[in-house]
Amino acid sequence: MHFELSEEQIMIQQAARDFANQELKPGVIERDEHQKFPAEQVKKLGELGFLGMMVSERYNGSGLDAISYVLVMEELSKIDASASVVVSVNNSLVCYGLEAYGSEAQKEKYLKPLASGEKIGAFCLSEPEAGSDATSQSTTAEDMGDYYLLNGTKNWITNGGTASTYLVIAQTHPELRHKGINAFIVEKGMEGFTIGPKENKLGIRGSDTHSLMFNDVKVPKENRIGEDGFGFKFAMKTLEGGRIGIAAQALGIAQGAFELATQYAKARKSFGKPISEHQAIAFKLADMATQIEAARLLVYKAAWLKDQGLPYTQAGSMAKLFASKVAMDVTIEAVQVHGGYGFVKEYHVERLMRDAKITQIYEGTSEIQKMVISREVIR
Repeated sequence: MHFELSEEQIMIQQAARDFANQELKPGVIERDEHQKFPAEQVKKLGELGFLGMMVSERYNGSGLDAISYVLVMEELSKIDASASVVVSVNNSLVCYGLEAYGSEAQKEKYLKPLASGEKIGAFCLSEPEAGSDATSQSTTAEDMGDYYLLNGTKNWITNGGTASTYLVIAQTHPELRHKGINAFIVEKGMEGFTIGPKENKLGIRGSDTHSLMFNDVKVPKENRIGEDGFGFKFAMKTLEGGRIGIAAQALGIAQGAFELATQYAKARKSFGKPISEHQAIAFKLADMATQIEAARLLVYKAAWLKDQGLPYTQAGSMAKLFASKVAMDVTIEAVQVHGGYGFVKEYHVERLMRDAKITQIYEGTSEIQKMVISREVIR
């Protein structure tokens, strides 16, 4: 059992750390305040190869492993979860799904510009009445012969306004329930496809989150991914890998908050000595460090299993469930360590606390993760 990173992985980790501190940190508070999408920074992430990390070089990807991917997610998320979620969605949900299940023509046309960062993708599953229950798709795709007619609404779509390529899950055969669902590639600008206003969110406020409306959108037959009725399986398989990315995001948020709390505790003095020397604070830091290390091992293990081609459903759900709880617990304690200063924006920890909450909700709530884990355990 080896716990060391390779030289290449360490270099990638350092590159992500440098980028986060030099490119993301300077304007992160302002972007959060004004809900500004980090467009310039995302473009640079694409140039670094971080938007198609696990895609083969044949399709303009970086050809890297899942461990490298979670290392990048962790480093970016320490500073700016609004930027890291773009990396997560583009890598885990969009590029992975297209490379694993798309046709050769779809990979040439859509995957290549997504993997290179030339374009950004979005994954469209959630609906006003279909969040955790992904089988209840109200968005319909009627088979019209050589095209599908797409109608419906999607909610909470990350990259909703900035994406060029959208993977949309819709029901074609209602009588077959989840076996009648399909996945489609939809392009921005298709007639009848409109983007709703940006959501005003608690956290990851720089992330571009919108509702999407489809009104008689004609989607060519060649834009369906896989065989007829493959859509639900496509969504579930894609989300399995996505959970590892969000687990890494939660890990990074927790680590970022812990580092800020530790620095502050060493500098802040009360009763004649740094507050880090008071047992009440020292024990908080000890608990935080232990929780984070446990989360890290779960996240890295899930990524390692994926790299080895081994089953990772249970490991991915465990990693997301635990790391997202750690992110909430640690960020709350980091605010507490900062005292009154933790409640103001310039110290960053209040933003990390707000960002942490979404990791318990998107790409499968904590309750859904427990359902997945329990099924695997009982099996």
